[in-house]
This record gives sequence, C-alpha cells and structure tokens, in this order.
Amino acid sequence: MKLKKIFALLCLPSLFFLVSCQKEETEPDPELETTFKLSGDQAISESINDDATVVFFEASVGAGLYRVNGTVETTNTLSCATVTVTPQNTTFPKTIVIDFGAGGCTSADGIVRKGKINITLSDYVHNPGSTAVMTFDNYYAAGFKVEGTVTWTNTSTPNGVSWTRQITNGKVIEPLGGYSWTHEGTKNVIQTAGANTPLNLLDDVYSVTGNHTVTNPAGKSRTVTILEALEKKTTCHNVTKGKMKIQGVNHFAILDYGDGTCDNIATITIDGNPPRTILLP
Repeated sequence: MKLKKIFALLCLPSLFFLVSCQKEETEPDPELETTFKLSGDQAISESINDDATVVFFEASVGAGLYRVNGTVETTNTLSCATVTVTPQNTTFPKTIVIDFGAGGCTSADGIVRKGKINITLSDYVHNPGSTAVMTFDNYYAAGFKVEGTVTWTNTSTPNGVSWTRQITNGKVIEPLGGYSWTHEGTKNVIQTAGANTPLNLLDDVYSVTGNHTVTNPAGKSRTVTILEALEKKTTCHNVTKGKMKIQGVNHFAILDYGDGTCDNIATITIDGNPPRTILLP
C-alpha cells in the first residue's frame, strides 16, 4: 500500500507536466493573433481608402473637373454631400471640400459618412500628371474615423488610365472610439474597365498592386504585399477579388477576397491552417 502511494506521488509531476503542455498547446500564439488582427485591420483600411477615392472621383465629375476630349462636362453624381470648389474658374490648383455634415448622412450606395474630405487638386483629374492631396476633417465612413494624408497622382499613358495612391500618417479608429491602428504605403492602380466612359463611374473596374505597413497601438507592425492584384469595382464597396500576404515575425498570413462576388466577406489563412472568415464594413 505504501509503495502505491509513493508511485502515485511520483506520477504527479509528470501528470502536471502533461496537463501544462496541453494547456500551452491550446493557448493562442499572441504573434499569430496579432497578425490575424492586423490583417483584418488592413482590409478595412483598403475599403475605407478605396471609398474615399470613389467620393473624390464623384465630386470631381459633379464639379466639372474631368476634362474629356478637350472639353469639360458636368454630371452631378454625388448624392449626399455639399461640394465646394474654389476658385470657381478655370485656374488651378483648386480646393475641394466635400462636406457630409457633422450629423452625417447615408449616400445612395448605403454608406454612412460624416465630416469633411479636403482636397487640393493640381489639374483636371484625367490629365496625366495631375495630383490630388486629400486630408480628413473629423471624417467617418461606416462608423470608422479616418485620419492621414492620401496623395493621388495620375500616371496615365496613351496605353491606359492609371494612378498611384500614397498614404502617409494614415490612422483608422474603430466605432465608439476604441481600438485604432496606423498604416502607410503606396498602391498602383490600373483601370481595367470603364475607361471609354469617364463620366460614368458605375462601369469602372480597377486592378490594384503595391505594399503597405500596418501597426497596432502596441507598436507591432506587419508588412503587407499584394500577391494577386486586387479587383475593385466602383459598384462594390469592398475589394471583390485578389490576395494579400501579411508577413509576421516567423509566419505569414494570406488574406483572400474571394472569387469576384460583390460582398463583404474575406478569409485569412495563417501558415496554411484552416482559414478564418472576416466581415468587412
């Protein structure tokens, strides 16, 4: 009987070690969870900044700041904002203020926006070499507060319409003023459909490549590289297709936007493990 008690006592450390190991194996790796969170954050950043670009284009068309075949045409496409342009003549640069109001409003595309987007435009939007510098004044889109500077540059050639979009000091704050993250990077955009109808934004489709860095409040950063060009349709609020690679410390994640369906669903896979689904705003 005494030997049985001694044997049982000797087994306790081994049993404790086994339980401890099992517990450690089931606890999530904080670095992996950071990568997962920042992958989703970057996807939200993409949606919000794509949305700001569409708003800029709509305001420009409505204000007659597109030059088409040597002429200027005006089409009012922005359904829910007050757009002010100065100076109101043919000289540049121009200042554009897109004001959704302090209380906000819902546009025709179903997105709730409030606050202002301020833009300095160097030339007509469709002229190669033109630039637009966008900043945000207490601006919110889909509940997310947007900060930073977006510099849009027209890089079009006779072969097609294209531009770059550089973000500096970018910051997004989640609804209710909680968690936030910063992001910076440059995207190269090529228009793949709708170039022949520049005043009709609804048939526009874009292919996006480039790199980004996204950082959480604790200073943890991840480098984001577009592996397969992102497909962005004006009629869809989110990216509909393409993949991004998010590089972690000793692992990486793949963010997959799907097969081209216009929805708010994407998946994140880390090191080949089963994918996790996220919902975009």
